[in-house]
Amino acid sequence: MTCALLCRFFHFIRFHFPNADKSSSLCIAAPECPGTGKTMVDMMRKIDVFMKTALAAGLSLMAGCEYVDHTGEKGYPADTVSIDSVARMLSALPLEQDHLMEVHQAVSSSSDNGYDEEYTMKDLFESPGSGVGDDEDVKSMRTKAFARPLRDLIWEYVCPTRSAGSGDDYLQRLMNSDVQIYWPYSERWDGETMPVITFDPENGAEANIGYRIVETPGGGRTCEVVEVDEEMAENVPVWVVNRNDDSRFTSLEMLRRKNPEWGNGGGSIVVGAPMGLSAPMSASSRVRTLVIKDFMMRRNYDSWFAGASEFFVKCGKVEDFTASTEAELKLYDPQISDFMVVVRRNQVLQRLPFNVVLVSQWTEQNESIAFMMTEDDGGTRTEWKCSAVVKYNSKSFGFEMSLPFNSRDDIVWRGQLSGPYLEKYDGKTSRFGDVELTFQFQ
Repeated sequence: MTCALLCRFFHFIRFHFPNADKSSSLCIAAPECPGTGKTMVDMMRKIDVFMKTALAAGLSLMAGCEYVDHTGEKGYPADTVSIDSVARMLSALPLEQDHLMEVHQAVSSSSDNGYDEEYTMKDLFESPGSGVGDDEDVKSMRTKAFARPLRDLIWEYVCPTRSAGSGDDYLQRLMNSDVQIYWPYSERWDGETMPVITFDPENGAEANIGYRIVETPGGGRTCEVVEVDEEMAENVPVWVVNRNDDSRFTSLEMLRRKNPEWGNGGGSIVVGAPMGLSAPMSASSRVRTLVIKDFMMRRNYDSWFAGASEFFVKCGKVEDFTASTEAELKLYDPQISDFMVVVRRNQVLQRLPFNVVLVSQWTEQNESIAFMMTEDDGGTRTEWKCSAVVKYNSKSFGFEMSLPFNSRDDIVWRGQLSGPYLEKYDGKTSRFGDVELTFQFQ
């Protein structure tokens, strides 16, 4: 166990179990209800001896310890629901196989809808078993499938242990929060094994404490405090309590469903319909469609606790440009295509088929487009000022525009893609930062 984990564990024991009586066991039979300060378990016998011994062991390892940097941790308002308290609460619930099936069904549905393997608190309370992107008919059907869903266990756990009225207030804040259950590698679940429950430390760390539910010989349960990292999540089921950051956007999969004409590799998605007026095309003009044929992420962009990488692809262009005079030039306005794609951690280094339209009507007068790809990390809204260049009457003209992004986003790549470049690499894969794309004219 690393020093960072020892320090976190000691802090956890001292802060959350200040009145624990004496026991030699390091198992937590039922972690305290979040926010009450009430001890619900026997923790340590002769706690002073244990702490001194453990401290001595920690000091003996100090030469090999790594410094824990908390500078990347995020701050939230005082009334924000704490994700570590939600993780402790979930580990104390009398979970049964139906509850595991409920969570697995929800995260699988979210994944099928183009989002991460996630079960938001909003869906957990309002439509048990439903994933992000499910329509109302699906939600109604799935809600009826669970006689005693996970939300009932949470209600029963929270309300009796809180003062009058405060339980309902907490549940309302939890339901309206961005807290969710994230289940990485959920497709590997054997349908039986109980999950280890942990939470995102929100500081970029790759390991954290978690709670393993263990059956005792007498038929009871205890919770062991364990170290959780991604290697464990790849081999045993792990629920990570973290915060949702993609459900407010429309995924690429949902965009495809809204366009019934989209087929297997041959259809189109026009993200951002043409807004300007188009001049009449000449008979000699050659009009083609520029698409991103496929996409491959070469590395994960976030800590595994935070889940998948959410990429936002933005393209500034001029559609169907055939102007030959300045008067005709004024008939055109630049347009922006903007869509999100979620790449799960198990999809790293996999080439994913896209067939997403960037420019639906590319003419020979298009000289370049503005292209930007970011990985979402939040922050304040800012913009990249850029231009799309066209040619008319042997002159080049740049349409100025701004592509928005967030201040903490990772900018995977941004710049101009010229017509000659796109012609040269038509159908050939190119690398843009740590992402590979294949552009193709159709």
